[in-house]
Order: sequence, then C-alpha cells, then structure tokens
Amino acid sequence: MDIDEQRQGAVTILKPRGPLGGSDAQILRDRLSTLAGTNLGRLALDLSATPFVDSSGLEALADAAEQLSQSGQSLKICGANETLREVFDLTGLAPMFEHFEDTNAAVRSFL
Repeated sequence: MDIDEQRQGAVTILKPRGPLGGSDAQILRDRLSTLAGTNLGRLALDLSATPFVDSSGLEALADAAEQLSQSGQSLKICGANETLREVFDLTGLAPMFEHFEDTNAAVRSFL
C-alpha cells in the first residue's frame, strides 16, 4: 500500500491507496501516530482510493482517533465510499470521526 501525503496550509492529508488491512494497517497506524505529535492534530484521512477496510484497519483508525481525542483533536475522514461508510456505521465507529465528502471540506473544517 502506498500512502500519499500532502499539506494544505496547516492540515496534513494522508491518502492510502488500496485495501487497508493486515500489515498495511500497522503502517498507517504508525504514520498517523507520528503525525499526531508533529502537526497539532490537524489530520485528514482521504479514503477515496481505499475500497475496503478490514478489522485491523478499523482498529488502526480507532486507535488514531482515540489518541487524537485525548488531546482534544479529531481525525477527519473524507472521500469514504458507501461501503466504508456502512462499515463505520455497522461497527459503531462512525461517531469517532468527522466525515466529509472531500478533502476541501475536511480542510475547511479546521478553520
């Protein structure tokens, strides 16, 4: 899995490409953890290129959201397809994240 990283102002946007699971989930977890401490928690996760998330991927996202929430911040998710949104809803994880249609909306939400 490749993870693209870009900055829009003070916001860091990560965009994983491909299914999120297994060892890829640990890579993303580590990357989110590192970024949480270096950019004041202004993180958006663009899931538009992620067709599927398994349980290890969900756990990585939940851990990152919890880590950020302990310091009063949040992980903003954007571009999630319908299947991913349903998975978040069915697992009860949806309230842990702010959801946006695209990266621009997620970035604007930090203002």
